[in-house]
Parts: sequence; C-alpha cells; structure tokens
Amino acid sequence: MRVEFDGVTVSLGGRDVVRQASLVVEPGTVVGVLGPNGSGKSSLLRTLYRVLTPRLGTVRIDGRDVRKLTGRQAARAVAVMLQDPPTDFDLSVLETVLLGRAPHHSSFGRDSAADLRIVAEAMRRAEITDLADRMVATLSGGQRQRVMLARALAQESPVLVLDEPSNHLDISHQHELMSTVRGLGRTVIAALHDLNLATQYCDRVAVLSAGHLVADGPPTRVLTPELIRATFEVEVRVLGGPAEPVFAFRRLAPIPAGPDSDGPALRTESHAHP
Repeated sequence: MRVEFDGVTVSLGGRDVVRQASLVVEPGTVVGVLGPNGSGKSSLLRTLYRVLTPRLGTVRIDGRDVRKLTGRQAARAVAVMLQDPPTDFDLSVLETVLLGRAPHHSSFGRDSAADLRIVAEAMRRAEITDLADRMVATLSGGQRQRVMLARALAQESPVLVLDEPSNHLDISHQHELMSTVRGLGRTVIAALHDLNLATQYCDRVAVLSAGHLVADGPPTRVLTPELIRATFEVEVRVLGGPAEPVFAFRRLAPIPAGPDSDGPALRTESHAHP
C-alpha cells in the first residue's frame, strides 16, 4: 500500500511539533524517519495510525484518508510496533501475539487453525517461540519488544509502523529485526535513531528537524556530513565505501568563554558510534 503524508501539521499543547510535512512512501519500500529527540518523528507516525489528528493536512493509505476508515479497516491496513512495550499485560506471550489476529475476526470470532499457524510463524520470526507460555509482565524489555514485533507480524497488515523499534534490543537483535521487516515485502515506516541501521536497511530516509522535513531520499545521498552536523549537532566521519558507508560520530560541545572572548566556541569530544 502507498502511504502519503500531505502537508501534515501536528499541534500538541498549543505548539506545532510537525510543520507542513509532505512525504510519499511507495508500496513495499522501507523508509526510515530520522531526526533528533523532539524533531517530530513519533508525532508524524502517530497520525498514520490515528493516535493523533493533524491540525492541517491529510494522511492517506492508497488514496483514502485514514480518518475516514473504520477502526477495523485501519487495523487491517496498519500494524504498529511501539517504542515502549506495555509492562502491565496480564497475558501470556501467545495470548498477546494472538491479539494481532483480532482485526480479522468477526465480533465473536475464535482463533482458527489458520490464525494459530500465522501466530506460530510470527513468533518464530521474532525468536520468541520458547517464551509462548511466559507472562509478558515477567519479560525483559528486549523480550517484550520482540513480542510486540510478533504481534505486528501476526496482524498481516500491508503497512507496518515501527516507532523506535530498536529500543531495548541488543545489537544482534536490532539487525535481526530490521532484516526481518525488510524481507516482508510490506510498506514499512520506521522512526530510527541509528543512522547506520537506516543506511543499511532503508530504501529511503526522511529527516526531520524542529518539525520540518528537511531532506528525503536514498540514505547514501541524503545523509551527508553537512546535513548530519546541522541536524544532529555532531561531527561525522564516513568509513567504508560510498555504497555501504558506516558513520562514526564526535559530539560538538561548547568551550567555556574566556575573559577576552566574545562568546563560547565549539569543540569536538570523541564519541564513536561505528
């Protein structure tokens, strides 16, 4: 499915946190939404899965305004993996993943053999099969994150939204998650902090700064040292070749002004992130 954000402005607490953002995500592509904390990444994505309503603009899925879909239609179209999995679930892992099948049931529908097969495959992909009988509340943050991935996969929606999906995951599972979603053939929109993950797994990236969409395109074209410095306030060293860059960062920090200084200068402090 094609997703379109058309001139979207989102206001929270009387302040615009996203300003006239327009972005098109083509079917079957993986798009990373990047930006520093507070740039509007999550707020933009929340308009797609209808937690937030744009003050201006429209969000469409295959040309249809998401606000005009029924709840069931929206759930069948868009699955969501949130950055902070709930900790108060009084459900087992299997019961939680089965919730992903709810949009496909009638009001009194029961889980069918097909539902159980889909859930079993989703749990296998998320590497949580051995946790099926555990209560979600007893799991680590990383394990809960993988449960939420399995639930989203079981939903079988053509659009998958990942809001900071690598939260709580170790490096191995971060790459496993991104590799898994890339291989689904679905339309994937992921809010990410890690530029290296975005470069490796995303077809395109959209960069937000202070609510404005400042760049959009292939990662190797968009993520230049100049843009990274201006947006994230870090110096970057690009390692590897042009086709597979790896970024290492140094934080910009102010130097205290001396008695004869006109103001603070900037220095860099080593902070590698290969």
